[in-house]
Amino acid sequence: MNRKKRLLYLIPSTLGDSPPELVLPVQNLEIIRSLEHFVVEEEKTARRFLIRCGYSKPLNDIRFYTLNEHSDMREVPGIFKTSEANLGLLSEAGVPAVADPGAALVEEAYRQKIRVIPLVGPSSLLMALMASGLNGQCFAFNGYLPVKDPERSNKIRSIEKRSAQENQSQLFIEAPYRNNRLIENLFETCRPQTKLCIAANLTLENEYVVTKLIRDWRIDPPPDLNRQPAVFILQA
Repeated sequence: MNRKKRLLYLIPSTLGDSPPELVLPVQNLEIIRSLEHFVVEEEKTARRFLIRCGYSKPLNDIRFYTLNEHSDMREVPGIFKTSEANLGLLSEAGVPAVADPGAALVEEAYRQKIRVIPLVGPSSLLMALMASGLNGQCFAFNGYLPVKDPERSNKIRSIEKRSAQENQSQLFIEAPYRNNRLIENLFETCRPQTKLCIAANLTLENEYVVTKLIRDWRIDPPPDLNRQPAVFILQA
């Protein structure tokens, strides 16, 4: 008799405190409520998310495996060996395995012949690109830029040059508490005719998405985005 194939569900979460039913399909919620084993970045926030999704099983019966930037990736294979149950990889915000350490778990799933099922949900990167009006045919995600100068300014110049050469939208993010300083760097470093999209608090009530030339941003800057999750897109 053939054993039932194990599954790894890639579960998007909300980008903020919006009700899950507003941004996640009903099928996602049904799958979430059926699972008892989750791989998460932080157990505390994962528990809150499950409660918001209407998870009715006792939370103390759930098995959580932590996988974040501080994890020892050599321990990832052991996650699948601990239990024969289906697993859910749950992102802190948005889709898992994109700009987070979950990709290591997905890679291991393929090694162990476990089926990977990505679920539909909000991606701040793609939503920002959709709303930017910039090139959605050719784009690159640069992750986090260097924190300090001159490395940061040099990186901004580099991606601006690449954008001009390849007609390519350049996406990047920053730790929310450093947003305002990054914006200042962009205004100081970029050419006046370069386009910049700033997309913050996507899917939330205070959503802010605007695309303008750098010279226009300098005249009419964005609101205070300190500690507001944001995506930035340049196109030269």
